[in-house]
Amino acid sequence: MKDKQKAEEIAAQRVQLLSPLLAEGLDPAKAKELKAQICEQTGLSERTLRRYLERYRQEGFGGLKPMSKGRQPSEAVIAEPLMEQAILLRREVPGRSVAQIIQILEWEGRIAPGEIKRSTLQEKLTQRGYSSRHMRMYADSGVASRRFQQRHRNRLWHSDIKYGPYLPIGPGGAMKQVFLVTFVDDATRFVLHGEFYPVMDKSIIEDCFRSAIQKYGVPEAVYFDNGKQYRTKWMTRACSKLGIRLVFAKPYSPEATGKVERFNRVVDSFLSEATLEKPKTLERLNELFQVWLSECYQYKPHSALVNKQSPETTFRSDKKALRFVDPDVLTNAFLHCESRKVDKSGCISFMDRKYEVGLPFIGCTVEVIFDPADITELTIEYEAHPPWHVRELVIGERAGKRPTLPEHLGPSPASSSRLLDAAETRNEQRKEQQAPAVSYRAVRKEQDHV
Repeated sequence: MKDKQKAEEIAAQRVQLLSPLLAEGLDPAKAKELKAQICEQTGLSERTLRRYLERYRQEGFGGLKPMSKGRQPSEAVIAEPLMEQAILLRREVPGRSVAQIIQILEWEGRIAPGEIKRSTLQEKLTQRGYSSRHMRMYADSGVASRRFQQRHRNRLWHSDIKYGPYLPIGPGGAMKQVFLVTFVDDATRFVLHGEFYPVMDKSIIEDCFRSAIQKYGVPEAVYFDNGKQYRTKWMTRACSKLGIRLVFAKPYSPEATGKVERFNRVVDSFLSEATLEKPKTLERLNELFQVWLSECYQYKPHSALVNKQSPETTFRSDKKALRFVDPDVLTNAFLHCESRKVDKSGCISFMDRKYEVGLPFIGCTVEVIFDPADITELTIEYEAHPPWHVRELVIGERAGKRPTLPEHLGPSPASSSRLLDAAETRNEQRKEQQAPAVSYRAVRKEQDHV
């Protein structure tokens, strides 16, 4: 199971690596330039990159999974003085490639030709935080000087979290802050989905993202800030399985997410009105928000759109076809996986609920595959066993019939005690070892006879 998860993680990373080359209308010259940049940044050869592209176009996400257990971290060790020199060479000229750094170290006589592999040094530099991507990220402090806007709907989506009002939804009616999550289309400024939630974690991003896709199809790319709710393995996996390019804004560049930030300022007017309305429940707050969103934003003329059309009109009139996916494919993309240990009753505890897995798996650690939106049924996976489904354990007034003990776990008949037999043999051996080499009593008797 761990190998399967690792394979999916590797495939997701490869999809995001190839995403710039999958953009619609990319001319050959630009594609060649992007390939060269990717090869320089990652250390991959152009041949490997072409192979990845061919597999993805033929087989999709699954084609990028490694056939074996995946590339394992290199066990090669580079001496600390050599690493310091390699880091110094990278810091002197951040644009130096790994191959150039190795060449300089060879020319200076610090290492023998072929002593250090390019992939090994690339991995060690990345672990230390000195990859070419890290160096560019910190070296480039400029900001965009011109606005940008996609030409068609669903080319790019933005998302953000906004702090909302306090509502009496805590234990005992305690006041608790709620949070607004929205997904906004870049080209049309249309809000694909927005909703207030009682917590601020990755689950609210998943729910809002899924609702937007169900209503308006799959986007080509999504653009997020660097919040921990967005930078998750789940987000990378979901986007990769759906063929969505995942893009994050540069650190400390709030202007990069200006469109959704602008919408959040517009939401302030709704919050002012909601304060006067004093909604008592989260459901009522969301009802008011949907009414306000429709009448005061979606159908209202927008100054940034052509002919100052409304976001709703612009989105609906776009001729670009919407891409929807099969419900099963969407569900699979949003699945999660966690590990649980089976207790002595053959059950697991999951999200404060009990699920019966089976007595043969007592003490084993199984993988739980689940849909966060619906945990009435879970899928259990364990090595060398086909996946099976389990439902929440219902405890009745009377104890249920205890499952029969598997034959291989039952007692085995025996004709005698192997413990006592072995102990007796051991005791005889010990007596022989402890017997004196010479018996003085026997010697004395011989002398008396003489």
